[in-house]
Amino acid sequence: MTNLSSDQIQQLNNYSVFIQPNGTILFKGNDIANALPIIKLISSSPNEPIAASFFMRRVGMFISMQFYMMTMYDEIWDGPIEQLQFFSKTEYGNKTISTFIPPEYFRDVQENRKLDVQLIWEQQCFSIIKQLRSKCSISPLVLWENVFGYLLWHYYTFFENPALEEKARNDWYLLKDSSIWESFSTKEYFRLYLKDQQPAELLNTTVRTTCCFSKDIPGLQKCGFCPQSK
Repeated sequence: MTNLSSDQIQQLNNYSVFIQPNGTILFKGNDIANALPIIKLISSSPNEPIAASFFMRRVGMFISMQFYMMTMYDEIWDGPIEQLQFFSKTEYGNKTISTFIPPEYFRDVQENRKLDVQLIWEQQCFSIIKQLRSKCSISPLVLWENVFGYLLWHYYTFFENPALEEKARNDWYLLKDSSIWESFSTKEYFRLYLKDQQPAELLNTTVRTTCCFSKDIPGLQKCGFCPQSK
């Protein structure tokens, strides 16, 4: 366990990830498939695939914070999947879903950073994608792309910081590592998303190949990466 600084806690909160629940816990990371009706109700999604996409965007905020904490502070959250918990709150006038992670599961990154990158991609991100797809028909590419967009800004800013650039680039290469992706997926979705380009080249572009359906949820708008903007 590590003690989080006020700056770390604020950064987590900015991405709707909290170390104290600001509401009643509705479901946990090991029971997401059965929570789709709740997600659909809270988000006012017209169907379950759109609800699944909405929820994966929220999960993407947690995953992006994992990699942010890894590069910025050499720390990650490594709790069991059932300790990844979700509650409803209101943001900008809209009901949404936020993440609660007990802080005692934060730890230092392992010397072999590849092990922790694989943990985040496979045991946290992929495990949730599998659950969502077990209950509704939605392309895995939609769900993966809902995660990737948040990473572009973080690593763009890291690469602009001389004190962090070398470490950030090493972590960036690990995020794309073929041997990691081959262990749980038949496709290297992050490489496909990036198309051999760097974050600075992809910001403010329609980098996605799929629509995340945010435009179909009341109170939300089409995201800036949407291919339908072309």
